[in-house]
Amino acid sequence: MKLSFKINILAITLAGCAMGPDYQRPTMDIPAQFKEDRGWVQTGSPVLNNDAWWTIFGDETLNQLESRVEAANQSLRASYYAHQQALALTDAARAAEYPTVGATVSSTKTSSGGVSTTTGAVTTTQVSGKTVSLTASWIPDFWGKVRRQVESNQASSDASAETLHAALLSLQGTLAQDYFLIRQLDSQTALAKDTVAAYEKNLKITQNRYQAGIVTQADVALAESQLATARVQQVTFGIQRSQLEHAIAVLTGEAPANFSLSAMPGLPEPQMIPAGLPSQLLLRRPDLIAAERQVAAANALIGVAKSAYFPALTLSGSRGWRSPTFTNLLSAPNVFWSMGPSLAETIFDGGARTAGVAQSQASYQAAVAQYRQLGLTALQQVEDQLAAAAILNEEAGLQKLSVAATDKSLRLATDQYKAGTVSYLNVITAQTAAYTAHNSALLISGQRLTADVALIQALGGGWGEKAEPVTKIQP
Repeated sequence: MKLSFKINILAITLAGCAMGPDYQRPTMDIPAQFKEDRGWVQTGSPVLNNDAWWTIFGDETLNQLESRVEAANQSLRASYYAHQQALALTDAARAAEYPTVGATVSSTKTSSGGVSTTTGAVTTTQVSGKTVSLTASWIPDFWGKVRRQVESNQASSDASAETLHAALLSLQGTLAQDYFLIRQLDSQTALAKDTVAAYEKNLKITQNRYQAGIVTQADVALAESQLATARVQQVTFGIQRSQLEHAIAVLTGEAPANFSLSAMPGLPEPQMIPAGLPSQLLLRRPDLIAAERQVAAANALIGVAKSAYFPALTLSGSRGWRSPTFTNLLSAPNVFWSMGPSLAETIFDGGARTAGVAQSQASYQAAVAQYRQLGLTALQQVEDQLAAAAILNEEAGLQKLSVAATDKSLRLATDQYKAGTVSYLNVITAQTAAYTAHNSALLISGQRLTADVALIQALGGGWGEKAEPVTKIQP
């Protein structure tokens, strides 16, 4: 009794052991605040959840398009099934914690021949056998190999879930930026159209003044040249717009031939994006979380490799019935059983186990380095976009003043030309400056919107609660 009790205590103690180091999150040098957070952003605490961050722009068309990415994008679907594979691998590893039970039913007949020693005749003997048996085997996880493997696979599964979130965020961000570029191009096209109409009107005025003998034919030629250039510019915007429309179609899971967006001149207002604290990136960016989970997975594999130094104990047993016929097969005289442990240990392997441990330790260190490098890259991306947002905000204010100044200059030059005090060249110069200023203002507005999206992506997708797992993908 005392011996049995000691054995049970030993088994429980060993079962609580697991080879390899217990996981600790790698440290990372994170600054207290962002360098480029210049105080122009809001300091409040918006409640917008980061799984619908695009709604801050108040664009219903964009909202509808974004909802289709998660449901129909094929690249995202591939990431989703990669996550399902990782979940299955975790379940497969966890199955090793339990015994394996099997059943066998067999019917055999054997024949053997011989020569009788007394008569010299050839004889044949036939033997029939019927067997029903149950078998069970179990490898107790004394050294924690199975637990470490499950731990590694679970961490990898968690990483695949975050990789799925990162893929979704990337697709959503790309769609938003493409959409805003289309709206920018539509606004530029509308500006070019208005400019063409104005140039046509000016050409008519110049032709009338030429017929009246007020101006020379050179003024008419200048007006015609300016109008032709504006018409070319109006058509040029269509090339990029078509390509962006095709890209959005693919992002939303449609063939480009079946998808179109009507012209949408005008741009939403850029938004103030609260950057938060640098330390929050480690908990919010899905790619950083995925990298940290890969570190955990690599750490667990060190324990798997170290467990190879210890013997493997297998407990197995079987019970069944064996008889020449199925009649009364399951009766007591036909019972057979076996039970017993087996212990296997590698005595010499030429250093294979040592190399396996070294490999797992190196893999862990590589995962740590990749995690830290990705953290630095994430900080850089946020700093870049904070700087871009602040500078573009300032640039937009200055450009607004430039637009007002060039509009005033154009009005004065036009009035002076009609009064005959300046040549048409002055009007062309003022018109070109005004068009350039308005077009630059549109470019800056588009850049601010795309910078907003890039900053949101760099921050991990919004700034509310962490997004729930992707669930809209259907098998």
